[in-house]
Parts: sequence; C-alpha cells; structure tokens
Amino acid sequence: MILPLQAGTVTRETFWLVGPVGKAVFYFLAALAVVLFLYGVYDRFARYARGPDDAFERLDDLPGRVASAASTVLSNRNQFDRDLYGGLMHTFIMWGFLTLLIGTTILGIDMDGYRLVTGLLGEEQSFFVGDFYLSYSLIMDALGFLFVVGLGMAIYRRHVVRTDRLWGRHTSLEDGGFVWVLFFLGVGGYLLEGLRILATGFPSFETVSFVGWFVADALRAAGVSQSLATALYPAAWWSHSLLALGFVAWVPYAKPFHMISSFANVVTRDEKAGVRLPGVPADAAPDEIGFTEVEDMSWRQRLDHDACTKCGRCSSVCPAKAAGRPLDPRNVILDLKNYRESVDAGGETKDIVADGGTSVIDSRTMESCMSCMACMDACPVDIEHVPQFTEMNRRLTEMGEMDDNVQETMMDVFQQGNSFGDPERKRPDWVEALDFEVPDARDQEVEYLWYVGDYPSYDERNRRVARSLATILEHSGVSYGILYEDEQNDGNDVRRVGEEGLYEMLAEDNAAAFEACEFEKLVCTDPHSYNTFENEYPELDGVEWNAEGEIDVHHYTQVVQELAETGRIDLSGTELDYTVTYHDPCHLGRMNDEFEAPRDLIRRTGCTLDEMPRNRANSFCCGGGGGGLWMDFDEEPKPSEERLREALEDTDAGSGVEKFVVACPMCMTMYEDGRKTGNFEEEIEVVGLSELLAEAIEAGGRTGPNSGTGTDSTAGTAPADD
Repeated sequence: MILPLQAGTVTRETFWLVGPVGKAVFYFLAALAVVLFLYGVYDRFARYARGPDDAFERLDDLPGRVASAASTVLSNRNQFDRDLYGGLMHTFIMWGFLTLLIGTTILGIDMDGYRLVTGLLGEEQSFFVGDFYLSYSLIMDALGFLFVVGLGMAIYRRHVVRTDRLWGRHTSLEDGGFVWVLFFLGVGGYLLEGLRILATGFPSFETVSFVGWFVADALRAAGVSQSLATALYPAAWWSHSLLALGFVAWVPYAKPFHMISSFANVVTRDEKAGVRLPGVPADAAPDEIGFTEVEDMSWRQRLDHDACTKCGRCSSVCPAKAAGRPLDPRNVILDLKNYRESVDAGGETKDIVADGGTSVIDSRTMESCMSCMACMDACPVDIEHVPQFTEMNRRLTEMGEMDDNVQETMMDVFQQGNSFGDPERKRPDWVEALDFEVPDARDQEVEYLWYVGDYPSYDERNRRVARSLATILEHSGVSYGILYEDEQNDGNDVRRVGEEGLYEMLAEDNAAAFEACEFEKLVCTDPHSYNTFENEYPELDGVEWNAEGEIDVHHYTQVVQELAETGRIDLSGTELDYTVTYHDPCHLGRMNDEFEAPRDLIRRTGCTLDEMPRNRANSFCCGGGGGGLWMDFDEEPKPSEERLREALEDTDAGSGVEKFVVACPMCMTMYEDGRKTGNFEEEIEVVGLSELLAEAIEAGGRTGPNSGTGTDSTAGTAPADD
C-alpha cells in the first residue's frame, strides 16, 4: 500500500488527520447529499414530464443538439455577447468549477475505484502519485484560481458596482448566497491546501500548487506555526467538506439548478422560436386557447422558467421597459415560475393573465410587448419569451380584453383586409401617380410576385416608398407584378397580438391568391410580411403554403441587391454624398439574419454609412411591432425618439447624420412620428432605402430597360404632412 506521506512519495493523503470514524461519517454525509441531489433533479424533471407536449419538436437529432449545446455553453459565446466583462467572469467561473468537479471525480476514482480494485486483486495501488499528481495539482491550482477570480468579479459587479440589471423584485438572498457559497468553497480550498503544506513542512514538490504555497507562506508570515496548522487542519477540512456537501444537496432546490436546467434549455431550443409561433389546435375550445392554467404550459415552457438565472439581460435590452411601459421580460418569466411552483405546492389558483390586477400577469404588461425578440436574442440560456407572451395575448383575445385600438384595427382587417379600414378597391390606388403601368400578376406570368403590404398601399408617406420600389423594378427590366385588390394583410402582427383565428383566415386568403398566380419568387416590401410568409405560412395547418420551399421568399433589399450584383441595376459611380445611418428592422435583421444587403445597397449609392451604436442583432426596436403601431402608451421617451436621438448624438458622425435610412414601412411610420414628437424635424430626414436607391438611379441619369419616372418616386423630398 502506498502511504502518501512517506518520505520521498510525491503525493498527499486525502483523509489526512480525519481518521476512520471521520471518514465513515464523511461517506455517510456524501451519500446523503447525493441522494438529496438525485431526488431533487428527478422531482424537477418529473414536473416537466407532467406538462403537455410542446408545439415543436425538441428532441429530434438529440446527439446533434447536445453537441451544439455543448459548443455554445463551453465557449460561453452567449455570455460574451455585448458583455466582455460578463463573458470573462462566467468563463472563469464555469471552467474553474468544471475543473474542480472533474478533479474531485478523479480523486474519487482513485480512492474508491482504483485502490479498491487493486487491493482486491492483491496489492493496493494509487495513480495519484508522481508526475500525475504534480500535473493534477498544477492544473487544479491554476483553474481554481480563475474560479475564485471569476467569483470575485461577480461579487464586485453585484455588490460594489450594483449593476442595475442584477437587481429587481425577484432578487433574493439565494442570488447573492449562490455566489458567496462558491466563493467560500474556492477560497476555503486554498486555505485548506495552505494549512496542509505548512503543517507538512513545505514539501518541495508542492511548489506546483502555487496558490496553496502562497497561502502557506502567508499563514507562516502571519504567525501560524507548523503545529498550529496541524491543529487547525481538521476543523478547516470539515468546514470545507460540509459546505461542499451542503452545496451538492442544495443544487436542485434553488438557483444553482440553473447549471443543469440552462444546459437542458439550450439543448431543447427551437432555432426559429418567436420567428414562427405555435398554432392553436383546430379542436381547441375558446376557453382552452392561450394560458388558462398551469397545466397549459408545455414541458419546455416550464423548463424555460427554471433556466432563468435572473441575469436581467432580457430586461436591459427591452424597448418596452426602456420606454416606461409596464413590461419587464424577466419579471414575467419569474412571475410565471413562482405561480407554477405555488400551484404545484397546493397554493391558490387564479387567472394567469387578465385586466384588473388580480391575475399573475396584467393585460397591459402583455400589450406592451413589441415582439421584437430583443429579449430572446440577449438571453444567454435561450429562454423563449415571445411565444409565451403570445399565448397570454391569445387568452386576452378570447376573454375580450384586447386593447380598444387594437380591437378596432382587427375589425378593420376582418372587414376590409387591411389595418386602415379602407375599401379593398383602394389598395392599388398608389400606382396611379406613376407614369408607367405596374403589371397585374393575376393576369400574366411573372418572375417576381411583389407583395406590397398595407402601409405602402394605404399610408401616404409609405406610398412614396412603394412608388420608388416600383421605379427600381421597372428600371431593372425584371418581370414583376402585384395582386392589386386581391392582396390582404399579411397577418404577422395580427397573430402576435393574439388574433390567431383572424391570422389563419388571412393566411388562407393570401395563400389562395398566391396559388392563383404563376411566379417564381415572392418579394415583400415589409419585413413583417417577409417573416410570416417565409417562416409561418409553410407550417400553418390547413394552409402549408410553400411547405416544400419551392418558391423563394425575399425582402426587397435582397432582390435589389441581387439585381445590382448581376448588372440589371447599374449604380456604379453614383455619388449621392449624404452621411446616413441605417436602422436594422427587427423582422429583417434580428429575426431573419439579413444585415448586409441593405448596407451594400446604401454603399452603392455613394452615401457615407455611419453605423448606429446598437446595430444588426442588437438593433433597438422602433416601437411598432407586436401591435405597438396601433396602441397608445404613455412613453418617455418613445422608442422612435430614443433611436433618432441615438442617431444624432451617439453615432461617430453625430449631428452630421443627414438621413435616417429604414427598410420597413412600419419603421417609417414610427420614425416620422418620432421626428415630430421628439422635435427632430429640422435635424434629420427619414427615408426609405428604396427612395434612396431611386434617387441614386435618377441622379445617375440611367434609364434602364423599362425605366419610368413616377411622381414622388424618389427620395430627397420632405415628408408629406399626413
């Protein structure tokens, strides 16, 4: 048998000074901690299993999902997103924790596996000696040190800097306690190591344990003798061991469980969550639509709740919260979690969402959501907020508690097929100001079927956007056409305010209109239309238009970029000489990853593009999504006003920015309003990208194959007072 402290043996004794009785007590407590841990984990997952199936497949290609999740978690890339400090902090803590866990496991294998087996076979041996021990000690000390540093960073951020997003009404003692327990475990381990090195007379090989050696030196300098270190060691060992075993037992019952639930959440994520929404079963009764009770929450939605670490990243990027609306995405998720746990424990039941303040979530909170998905994009553990918010909006719709303005708009959509309530026959009136005819795709085969959308068809300011795009398409010579009065509202935002039945009706009507035409590609003016045609129509029961993906769906910026690249639109040599900034629409950028086509087109016009501080996936919503365009809120400041202020004050060009370029008709409406209410009318002009391109074509004097110059078809003119 190898005795660890024999002279010349390069190792250490694990249960030094503990004795046989102490060792037996430790193993009993360890077994108890493991039992409590396993039972807690089992109970948690048993609760998930009691939830109904999720609307989407979550466990297909499980090996691939696990590998992808492991890559995400081990790289900490979600934590690094927009937060270098947080990324480093979490990386140090996670890799330090994993190293210490693996190291403890290796030690257990040696003690309770290898030694036991070799003893039964003849002579007990250990691999915890020599070079292995030295390598082990060096790695454990190095990664353990990073562990303590990371926890120190967390404590500094939470308790010294007091970062706002870490605090809220759901902050409790367990949040700080979780960090402090780990910190004391890390520091306690080094104190224990330092006492052992001092008590054993500073064995020369222990210099590899450089942190422990430093602690031993510090203890000696503080007056701790070798004999005192020996006397203190057992108490320190038991304190450290009991804290560690207590932590193991505590994991499934409090915040530390996120170490398990977060990974499970990333494994079971839906890559299109929020971009597409789950449908409502065809046989669902009105009182079964949306969240009516805890039992309606799917197992994945319950996992979402438990995966929340209260980090507040979702809340810090939420435009509704920034504008003072009564929405905090973190609070909603945690309110649902607390209510579910209360009901599971036999607590009182109540409405999950309603108007009046007696429910778990107030209706005005859900109406505040812009469905911009900033919360989901910022969440490091892939919590899917928006689908759950939509379920609550559906419940409000079924209960007749929809916002009055939204309800009126929904009636307009139902009766007239558009959100303006104007007659369907007026939808193509915008083409009358053009000096060329826009082809009717119902009467002839075309390459591009152009879905114009509500705002470019009925809103006077956005009609100029439509005319500019018509001019561009005409100039390019491509075969295109529109549906004229057969076009209906796309339904994207109708669905997100909770009107699933109306959405399905619109989808059926639009799909039928598409099927009646012969075309190769569908092009949309509005990113909202692009999103729902691309991601939702193909999966809607009873519609399933383009389910096989045989028809390409594009936003107009993608089509125009392709036309420019292939030479069908010539922008070479164009120099508009404006300094501009570009706003990424949520539905085009963050939701569908199209960031470069609009920027490429802006650069082709010769304009100097100065990026917004918050751009691409981190773009800030205009405030119009999720029905926000149809609602009135007391906001200070409005998201559109804040965004324009950002363009004029926080970009590199600052007040030198002349034009605020948008590629979404709803954004156009919101920012034109923000110019007026924020008093920016004299400082910056809001232009559609199609207007900028049409102006560039006109400035270049390029007539193109089928060019025509329409009234108000170019940018550069002041917005109409409408």
